[in-house]
Amino acid sequence: MSNSNPNSTLTKATLLLASTLTVMAGATIAPSLPAMQDQFADVANVELWVKLVLTLPALFIVIGSPIAGVIVDRLGRKPLLLAAAILYGFAGGSGLILNSLFAILAGRALLGLAVAGVMVSATTLIADYYIGAARAAFMGLQAAFMGLGGVLFLSVGGSLASANWRLPFLIYLLAWLLIPLILFCIYEPSRSISNIPSIQDGEVITDKSIPINLLVLIFSITVLSQIIFYLIPVQLPFYLRSLTNATPTQSGMAIAFSTLFSAFASLTYGRVRAKLDFVSILPIIFGFMGIGYTIIGLVSSYALILFGLSFAGMGLGLLMPNMTVWVSATVPDAVRGRALGGLSTSLFLGQFLSPIVSQPVSAKLGLGLTYSLAGGVLLALGILFIAMRQQVIAFTASPSK
Repeated sequence: MSNSNPNSTLTKATLLLASTLTVMAGATIAPSLPAMQDQFADVANVELWVKLVLTLPALFIVIGSPIAGVIVDRLGRKPLLLAAAILYGFAGGSGLILNSLFAILAGRALLGLAVAGVMVSATTLIADYYIGAARAAFMGLQAAFMGLGGVLFLSVGGSLASANWRLPFLIYLLAWLLIPLILFCIYEPSRSISNIPSIQDGEVITDKSIPINLLVLIFSITVLSQIIFYLIPVQLPFYLRSLTNATPTQSGMAIAFSTLFSAFASLTYGRVRAKLDFVSILPIIFGFMGIGYTIIGLVSSYALILFGLSFAGMGLGLLMPNMTVWVSATVPDAVRGRALGGLSTSLFLGQFLSPIVSQPVSAKLGLGLTYSLAGGVLLALGILFIAMRQQVIAFTASPSK
């Protein structure tokens, strides 16, 4: 291992700043969507194509994450993070100058591949550098930085979109500012790290015991939660415009409000995890999100929708660190990159599927009822995990190959 110190301020800052890039991937340009739809009004099915501008990166993160997982396990963490940051600025900023909606979609596809590389490499580095309580605390901090980055980028994106729908694409160029930090503040962990056994609630997990049942559960929960979560960035600008004639700036601020509460909740994850096991945290997550979505669907004022968004954000803020630490603590180090790549795939598969699933439902039932229905599903899941806690623990602890 090099002489670099994973506890140095610059190394931690680089990992946290790199993690914020994943938030910028989609939601940053959400406030631009209504104006972009007006700009390309002559394109057939423009409503769907414009929403795919937001979510197409997620499809290519789904495609790229398993590949990124193999690369970080076989070729290393730092080279992938560096290459991904370079591609990120190029692909993300392309929307500034492209004049075809389909060319913009191609740029968004490349952006998705870049995000896959950034997310898998940064998260794997965190799992390599830190263990135990330090890992849980830092992954909570990572999720909080992603949330706070989302607040900043969404707020700025909303203001820029009010001037011109293209301007939020400028924000993606910030990735290039991280390149010197990645070069000089990130070191490649010693490959011997893979020989250290993982520990899950006091039980040593060896390289021969990959917990397939647990990964299936975690990945499934992540897909479903992201399908529902992405009702906010995808549908909320249109919902607010229909309810309150909200401006792009107001839509951006509303989405950022949810993200702000997500960041607050993420900061508490280390303390929550110290008191509760992974399964017991799930009903809290689904409870907060379910209450939030139910409120959003039932009220009609901007202020009350913000109130609902605060609950939804708190649930989401606990979700991702819980899933990431759960995987990192349970999966053998030799395949950690691939397992975290699978988690990233699940995360963004849900985001990509969200408009495809929600568009027919919202077209038939209306957005208000769609939000309420989502809230009901989440609350039911929370109750289910309370009632079946022991069965879930037994299922996820069963021997796997």
